[in-house]
Amino acid sequence: MRRKGNCYDNAFMESFWATRKAECFGSYVPATRGEARLMIFDYIEGFYNNHRLHSMLGYQSPLAFERQLLHNMNH
Repeated sequence: MRRKGNCYDNAFMESFWATRKAECFGSYVPATRGEARLMIFDYIEGFYNNHRLHSMLGYQSPLAFERQLLHNMNH
């Protein structure tokens, strides 16, 4: 949170954590921290950034959005 007393500052991260928790783990509880870290890494690098569509990015994945942005900057 950036500003004291502003409940909307943290809304983005709260949404991300809730989504990650539901999509990455579901009802499975990892046995170790190492297993949880690997699951989170696989989720973010393998799915979240590459395939999951984000409404704030025009229903593109972050990777596709970044590629489009770089393409537009170079032309």
